[in-house]
Amino acid sequence: MLDKTDEIVQTLQYGGVALIATDTVYGLAALPTNEKAVEKIYSLKCRPRKMFLPVMVADMHDLELLGLDINVNAKKLFLSNLVPGAITFVLGFKDESLKPCWLASREEIATRIPDNALLLSVLKKTGPLLVTSANRHGLPVTQAYVKDILEELNGVPDIVIEDGAGKEVPSTIINCRFNPPVIERYGLISEDIINNILTNE
Repeated sequence: MLDKTDEIVQTLQYGGVALIATDTVYGLAALPTNEKAVEKIYSLKCRPRKMFLPVMVADMHDLELLGLDINVNAKKLFLSNLVPGAITFVLGFKDESLKPCWLASREEIATRIPDNALLLSVLKKTGPLLVTSANRHGLPVTQAYVKDILEELNGVPDIVIEDGAGKEVPSTIINCRFNPPVIERYGLISEDIINNILTNE
């Protein structure tokens, strides 16, 4: 009998989409190399295809393997107690030769390392996943419970992992391509906390 991690991994590897808790809001996850699964996420959310999906990874090494530019400011934050956690980084590419085909059209990605044991265990087995908030595009993230999320989505994910109530506040997004970095979305982590880390020598 498969444990929960293996069940999720198997579903993803067979081209499925998972509805899974993160450390913030519930998310929809898929393997980035499976076009059918990626399209299903867009359909479930009614999200415009031109809008890229965020990436989640298990650790900073996974990001280096994608050729991303983890500059001085990004590294300060990655090595702080905010990670893993509710902070999403916008990063550019340092080594184009490492960029996988599923990132070929991108100049930057939004990525984070979630502070959720089950999701991290999945990420360690799958590698990077596309994970986006499980809400219909254009609507605020206000559905904390799985039953309400499923009513809002345009269809049903291939596997649903219920883990109590999710938060209704998403991660803070910080663009580290700028110096100093720019907060693009205010979320669970405050600007003051981020600034204290960035200015601490």
